[in-house]
Amino acid sequence: METEIFENLRLELRRGSLTLAVLAQLRQEHYGYALRKSLADQGLAIDENTLYPLLRRLETQGLLESHWREEEKRNKRFYQLSRQGELLFSQLLQEHETLRSALDRIIRRSEESPAAGESRETMAHMEEA
Repeated sequence: METEIFENLRLELRRGSLTLAVLAQLRQEHYGYALRKSLADQGLAIDENTLYPLLRRLETQGLLESHWREEEKRNKRFYQLSRQGELLFSQLLQEHETLRSALDRIIRRSEESPAAGESRETMAHMEEA
């Protein structure tokens, strides 16, 4: 049960991060396999069953443009941010920075302040002294 809860929350957390990472990488043109490899090389592995539907969805939303081109004797579909995608990426990046800063502060403060049980114990020891 606990593992299932963790896995669901982990997937939820990754979903938005993957979208942001894909948009960031597609500021420059990539085809699917090269994009997947680039993300993995930077520590963010993504399954092709996740990547390709994401690329199709982002293109349908008008955030990506794509075209076919022959490379290494094979036709490959290349993706890049559209004008709308560039604007949205900038907005999402600002939102991400705001959230990250707030989360960093919240986590830092939670680590600095003692847990509720510890404060009661500390107060009891202080009263005894």
